[in-house]
Amino acid sequence: METFIARRLYKSEQGSRNVSRPAVFIAQLGVALGLAVMLVTIAVSFGFKHEVRDKAVGFSSHLHISNYESAQSYEALPVAADSALWHTLTAMPEVSHVQRYATKAGVFRTDDDFMGYVLKGVGEDYDLSFYAQYLQEGELPAFSDSVASGKILISREIASKLQLAVGDRVDSYFLQGNMRARRYTVAGIYQTGFSEYDRVFALTDLKAVQALNRWEPDQVTGVEVMLTGFDEVEPMNWELGSLLDRTQDSYGEQYFVQSVTDLNPGLFAWLDVLDMNVLLILVLMVGVAAFTMISGLLILIIERTQFIGVLKALGASNGMVRKTFLYLAMLIIGKGMLWGNVVGLALCALQKFTRLVTLNPQDYYLDCVPIEFNWPLIVTVNVVMFVLSVLILIVPSHLISRIYPTKAMRFE
Repeated sequence: METFIARRLYKSEQGSRNVSRPAVFIAQLGVALGLAVMLVTIAVSFGFKHEVRDKAVGFSSHLHISNYESAQSYEALPVAADSALWHTLTAMPEVSHVQRYATKAGVFRTDDDFMGYVLKGVGEDYDLSFYAQYLQEGELPAFSDSVASGKILISREIASKLQLAVGDRVDSYFLQGNMRARRYTVAGIYQTGFSEYDRVFALTDLKAVQALNRWEPDQVTGVEVMLTGFDEVEPMNWELGSLLDRTQDSYGEQYFVQSVTDLNPGLFAWLDVLDMNVLLILVLMVGVAAFTMISGLLILIIERTQFIGVLKALGASNGMVRKTFLYLAMLIIGKGMLWGNVVGLALCALQKFTRLVTLNPQDYYLDCVPIEFNWPLIVTVNVVMFVLSVLILIVPSHLISRIYPTKAMRFE
């Protein structure tokens, strides 16, 4: 009975010129706008967090094993990536990939300019899919740990500053006791938008960097460990740290384990602040939607005072009448949420496929606003907003119990 009366009231409001019709429209608009803003906020925040996080992982992996002394030094100190360490890492089910690298600080010099950078040597075991995703020109060299090809992969930022193109040759100088020079051929140019790394790193063969550092074939700057998921980072950081604590390699050097969050504390602290901002926006939007719905319901009750009096005169209880108006509010909320989903998801899809809204990568690490559709969370937000909106309306619906049939039927 309550749902039947509520549907009839809703249909009558749609075609009427009552004072409550604008109030109903405003209530639906408040719900629609609130939900649309929440959906856009969630899609942008998740897209932003995951893209920035994935770039940080792409450059330094989930876990990083290096020389303990290198944490207190700017110099690249070696650690042995021997078979014992390799077997320990690959035996763990949470580990998806293990790769070695070596670094050496140097200076690029051309006829017109120079630039400091870090040369990162990688071998056949290094997963270059991250750089392939952001490759703009040229090709990814077949890096080796047994020969030095003389090829190098540089970022767009380095190429622009030094006016380099694919196929150009560039001189690089390294200082270790005495000055040493090497000439490299630019094989490819990448751009991730992660300027903190783009302006620093250039890739070449692992063998070449080991030779520059005068290291043994099994000595590297570090070992990067990729895990099956980001949720495994903290547990595996603790487990590997405990396992390798005070463990020395065959050269007497001590292992040191760091996670991607340890290597980029400022970045991940910033992403945590973003979570707080998103939560604040969600709370504010629920408040806006609730305020407009409360106002709309009160106007509906006041305008339908005579109707409420008639229902009570016919024997309807306060509970029945309250349920009727709550069902009516649910219909209003439902339509508002429908439009909110249409508008919010349409805006997200437009940005995802057209990349209309751009960003400055120097400030945001990305060149456009990212979008990620987290469907479980989107459904959860819809359900929570609907339930909260209805629960909030229970209190103002108590106004119905203060309406008496004798007075209500004379109300104008």
